[in-house]
Amino acid sequence: MNCESECGGGSAILVIPGLPNDVAWMILSKVPYSHHGRLKATCKSWKTVLSSKSFLTSLNRKNHLLCIFPQDPSIVSPFLFDPVALAWCPLPPMPCNPNLYGLCNFAAVPLGLSLFVLGGSLFDARSFPIDRPSPSNSTFRFDFHHFSWEPRASMLSPRGSFACAVLPSEEAGHGHIFVAGGGSRHTMFAAAGSRIRSVERYDVRRDRWVALEPLPGSRAGCVGFVGGDGGRDFWVLGGYGASRTISGVFPVDEYCTDAVVMGMDSGEWREVGDVWGDQRVRAGKIVVAHDSGCPVVFMLDGSDIFRYDMSLNRWLYESRVPRKARYNSSFGFVALDGELYVVTHLYVDSTETRRSRHHKRAGTLYIQIYNPKKKAWRSIVTKSPFNYPIDINSAVFSSISL
Repeated sequence: MNCESECGGGSAILVIPGLPNDVAWMILSKVPYSHHGRLKATCKSWKTVLSSKSFLTSLNRKNHLLCIFPQDPSIVSPFLFDPVALAWCPLPPMPCNPNLYGLCNFAAVPLGLSLFVLGGSLFDARSFPIDRPSPSNSTFRFDFHHFSWEPRASMLSPRGSFACAVLPSEEAGHGHIFVAGGGSRHTMFAAAGSRIRSVERYDVRRDRWVALEPLPGSRAGCVGFVGGDGGRDFWVLGGYGASRTISGVFPVDEYCTDAVVMGMDSGEWREVGDVWGDQRVRAGKIVVAHDSGCPVVFMLDGSDIFRYDMSLNRWLYESRVPRKARYNSSFGFVALDGELYVVTHLYVDSTETRRSRHHKRAGTLYIQIYNPKKKAWRSIVTKSPFNYPIDINSAVFSSISL
């Protein structure tokens, strides 16, 4: 640890008086990341150390954090949640464009000490009709070193509700991000959206997007991950392709029953057959967890969790969420440190205490956590920092390890 250079050199600045800086650095590294904001206000030397890239790197990804974007991140600040310390840490809002608002259906993916927000659907106050969102091609990066947002190179094709996967590099902070498909759609009138075939790769170091071979067919609302063949395949799974109407009036999505895979070395797509078998087509929320570096795909359909078996090309029943969401509510679904987090609001009975009713008004989150290795569930309850029940169905969930 190069703590001397981070603190201004030599013994001129002591991080903790009476202790060598190496020891002080080690002590600070034991503090959960969610509390770093408070410590930075203590003194200049602590702020310098806690904000340094070498210090953040030395944490060795021991802080596994859940990131929640309740609404447009340029309007409402996203928050990080530490499930171990049960503490929240706010992030600053993204840079705001006064002509654009209501960003949703975007992707938030971690890479190194950064969190990327890509694309999405938004409304343009200068366009007509204003009730139809347009796809966005914007790329923003949140740098935990400088604790600020910065715009990056825009995608070649605007898109929302798309597949997105990260291929990290051996060199920290570098790698590639793959995006495929997508379009734009309203959060309430979903089936009226558009679909595209475009596929792109983002080089983090060069800050450049490159077009790749398009998907075999238009697809949106899909999930992407890197795996298979030595981790050199880009998978696009699920989503919806065409749409039809009921009685010629009501649009309905036709969900994709197959997966497509692009070999990164060949750049060509191959189609994987029907993944459903004799089961009914399910359109649940899909996340990718990692087991010893290997991606494992899970889907939440109602209260049931399924695991995708690549060798069988089938969804297999895994488990059931112990506590169901109310019929008019929904679950947030995200993978964090190899476990599955199922997030919903905690509803209390009117017969409970005034304090419980206060927590209901303030917004309390109930998180049920499933460990695929142990096949076991546990749960935690936390007061939401948003002070109101958020729309979990439209909120964007991500995770990052620092």
